[in-house]
Amino acid sequence: MKFLTSLGGPLLALFVFFAGFAPQADARQSHDTIVDIAAGADQFSTLVAAVKAADLVDTLNGDGPFTVFAPTNDAFAALPAGTVEELLKPENRDQLVAILTYHVVPGRIAASDLLSTTSAATVNGQSVPVGLRVGDANVIATDIEASNGIIHVIDSVLLPPAAGDASTRAMRMIDGAIQRGAPLFNNGQPAACAAVYEVAASAILMYEDDLPREARMALTRAMRESSRMQDAEDRAWAMRRGLDRAAMALAGPVASGASLDSH
Repeated sequence: MKFLTSLGGPLLALFVFFAGFAPQADARQSHDTIVDIAAGADQFSTLVAAVKAADLVDTLNGDGPFTVFAPTNDAFAALPAGTVEELLKPENRDQLVAILTYHVVPGRIAASDLLSTTSAATVNGQSVPVGLRVGDANVIATDIEASNGIIHVIDSVLLPPAAGDASTRAMRMIDGAIQRGAPLFNNGQPAACAAVYEVAASAILMYEDDLPREARMALTRAMRESSRMQDAEDRAWAMRRGLDRAAMALAGPVASGASLDSH
């Protein structure tokens, strides 16, 4: 049985990815997660503080794989005075999560793949221009290997463009996750597929507070069920059912009555 790669409508996002960082890579680093590597490098202390404040540590310590554009301390320091301090406040957590997830995408994309890429759909559902540069940022180091993905270093913080309402953003993330995850499942990589779905659902639940109740319940239930499962295929299917149900709730009551038996 294979996943369909759409919800029956046009897909709004396409997962690809980025470039940036390579301090002294060694065999030890391949056993460290993305968060472990960032926490062990002084130049990422602001990024690590932001990831903690956004409650994204567990997500970025997950199985992955993920590709991360990692801004340096100097990149954060270049933001207008007081910006970082404001973003780290608990009341601004939603905005911080939106910014950080604009630097992350499920899947492992090496620097060698960037030149054939024009844009990348990030975890927050919005696309960033990619090529020799990432958005307005220069890539200053590439291909830092982690146990759950790859890190590239950039010299500017990527700020997502203004987006639509919560339901529009959530639907964009769900479509992008399915576009990326279904081919992974169909190619015999259910664990990677499950990771794509889980990251998307986590991101939606973290900062889309204005979602319809049914959509939030569908994603919360799927995350809970997935966390109890050992088999990767079961996790992927649990998450896919949750994403489908959430999408139906987001599309409205007519679509919510549609059948889920579409895989």
